Amino acid sequence: MNMPPNDIAICVSNLSKCYQIYDNPRDRLKQFVAPCLQRIAGQPPKQYFREFWALKDVSFEVKKGETVGIIGRNGSGKSTLLQMICGTLNPTSGSVQTNGRIAALLELGSGFNPEFTGRENVYMNAAVLGLNNEEIDARFDDIVAFADIGDFIEQPVKTYSSGMVVRLAFAVQSQLEPDILIVDEALSVGDAKFQAKCFEQLRQLKENGTSILLVTHSSEQIVTHCSTAVLLNNGIQLETGEPRRVVNRYMDLLFGKEKKLPENAPHQSTGLPAPPPVEAAYTLSISEDIFSTRSGYNPHEYRWGDGTATILDYYLAADNDPYPSAITTGQTICLAISVRFNGGLIRPILGITIKTKEGVTVYGVNSETLEGDDLIKLGRSGSVIQAEAVFTCRLAPGDYFISLGIATKHGEEVIPHDRRYDSIHLQLRPDNTFFGLADLGLKMNAKQVTA
Repeated sequence: MNMPPNDIAICVSNLSKCYQIYDNPRDRLKQFVAPCLQRIAGQPPKQYFREFWALKDVSFEVKKGETVGIIGRNGSGKSTLLQMICGTLNPTSGSVQTNGRIAALLELGSGFNPEFTGRENVYMNAAVLGLNNEEIDARFDDIVAFADIGDFIEQPVKTYSSGMVVRLAFAVQSQLEPDILIVDEALSVGDAKFQAKCFEQLRQLKENGTSILLVTHSSEQIVTHCSTAVLLNNGIQLETGEPRRVVNRYMDLLFGKEKKLPENAPHQSTGLPAPPPVEAAYTLSISEDIFSTRSGYNPHEYRWGDGTATILDYYLAADNDPYPSAITTGQTICLAISVRFNGGLIRPILGITIKTKEGVTVYGVNSETLEGDDLIKLGRSGSVIQAEAVFTCRLAPGDYFISLGIATKHGEEVIPHDRRYDSIHLQLRPDNTFFGLADLGLKMNAKQVTA
């Protein structure tokens, strides 16, 4: 087998995995015996199982020092893929080639013996990765310090909480500085402080040349920490590329119908008088979709929905300055939209989300999470509504995007009718009075208490 180039850490080529599913236990025995007898008798062998392809024709590469995210719904084949990359599962067809030592967190506490102490498990795991006792001794204190589980390091792992297990497991795998680190949802168990600590460690590993394969359901983690993303669905590789684009497709699969909203949806005459404007200072369209004509519109928005509702128009002002080219931190923002209901909806939900240009959500809200939900009574087929949101913009300087959406909820399923993601661009002017993502209005004072 040809090895991948030196700058490639993982090379996955046309990887597939098929399982044999038997409807009845006796069919397994039939499959073991009957085909041989049928061949001897000159008959075509019969198959007594169904094929289930957990993964089919998946191909991608991970360069050295690169972080690649794998995203997809439950049952999409993510864990199967990682097991084949780690070598714990054999593929049906295709190949996986790796360069360097692999460390993996495939599931909580995998590789730990619950009867052994934390110390014994550290030495056992490190030995499996190819380190001798001297190398483990040199790293042991760093592992214990990172795990931060105190005296429990001398206790059997079976006495650990789930959070303590993942702390120790991640500490072992990351502190040994592997060439390839594979993390499968393990970080979702830890608390916020430990997750921040883990991602800082991942950043340092990446800078040192470690290739990272990160599997998570968190779209923000994919966008923030990965340079490339791979989307799997029902074992099929749907898309590979820039994380934000891949995450948008994932959101489409997760919440949306694949049917996109037609660009020129037929207008249904309402036969109703135009609703009074929310404020006389502006007028919104109540008939045509002129959203894209407004200043600040992002032509690269991601839009989908089943077309039962259409977001027609929007108005945005900062301290009564309409459609500003830039906004100053602390200004009052007025955002209004008009929505046409092409079909009747029960309890329509209006959602607003603000994200950074990297795709990190800094604020999100919907009409059901707010008090006084006026939308509950609306949604009559053929009607048009206007909605207004007012807030103080405390964001840090930089570029942001506003996403809008109209949806309904049936049980646990969210039905999107018109979603316009990253549709409005906000630019915040430079401000040297603070740093970070938001201005929290912190006040500081000090006084002398001793000479």
